[in-house]
Amino acid sequence: MKAVLGLEDGNFFVGEGFGAEGTSTGELVFTTQMTGYMEALTDPSYAGQLLMFTYPLIGNYGVDFQNFQNPLVHARGCITREVCSYPKHTPSLISFFEEQGLQGISGIDTRMLTIRTRLHGTLKSALIVGDDDGEQAVALARGMPDISAMDLIEKVTCKAPYRVQGRGKRIAILDLGVKKNIVVSLRRRDADVYIFPYSATKEEIDACRPQALFISNGPGDPKRATAAIETVRSYIGELPIYGICMGNQILALALGGETYKLKFGHRGSNQPVRGPDGPVSITTQNHGYVVDAESLPEGSSVTYRNVNDNTLEGFADPYLNIFCVQFHPEAHGGPQDLEKSIFDKIYRSIPDA
Repeated sequence: MKAVLGLEDGNFFVGEGFGAEGTSTGELVFTTQMTGYMEALTDPSYAGQLLMFTYPLIGNYGVDFQNFQNPLVHARGCITREVCSYPKHTPSLISFFEEQGLQGISGIDTRMLTIRTRLHGTLKSALIVGDDDGEQAVALARGMPDISAMDLIEKVTCKAPYRVQGRGKRIAILDLGVKKNIVVSLRRRDADVYIFPYSATKEEIDACRPQALFISNGPGDPKRATAAIETVRSYIGELPIYGICMGNQILALALGGETYKLKFGHRGSNQPVRGPDGPVSITTQNHGYVVDAESLPEGSSVTYRNVNDNTLEGFADPYLNIFCVQFHPEAHGGPQDLEKSIFDKIYRSIPDA
């Protein structure tokens, strides 16, 4: 099929479409991971974005449903240099996209587009599958709202509270778009997990008598999650609070700190972070916003920093029993350098009932 990717700067790129005919718009972002493409496509944090893979071949092991991080694909489209037509395992990514009504494009110079994104920053984009009208694609890209103006969390959060039962400590998760493997890592420690929609009130969460509050990852600008910020603020000093990815940003905002948008974000499974005692670990990341380390209040200290650009990758406040990280220690896909140490630390630091 014909297909075209248009950018808000006026450039467009013709390739070969796969999936279903149609149009999708979103912020164009790239990920450097070499495997785990289904984990990325189903990560709710990619809502509102067209996902481009820097690794040139995608789809070579088919669609592995057991590793989905959410039942749905949340990336608005897939851009790749080459998509595998006949993988060893079925279904193929091509047939899966067809069945699900999703749009993808291959035959694109993803190396060039990645370099452009690194130089100029993320751009609004539009993907048309079934046509190669570049001017129309550019017009669609220019007409879409900026991702900072989108309310994306309400589209990926759970619709009603639910429980993943365990015999251990009760942890309430504020679901901004939680990845499955965050819950898996907590359950591996036998936690009794209660998951709430992002707009849940303190009274609703208190009903499960939580011993700790956990704020998940999620898409878009954290400052738009005003209800979650207020709920988290109401628990500061009352319960231990932990966060991953957007949860890190929500906690900073609840404490009175600030966040800002990165030029092109950190997305991939090879992001180096330096811990509090010096060693470097390789992590999975997916975020376009970051906490301003200088804005953190007295008592909060930076625990992790990104080796590449020195941005904040985690902070803690021992007095308030707050601990959060910007990266994904549960990985999936990606390295698990910090899965045991961070989730063990979280679970052990929760006081017994």
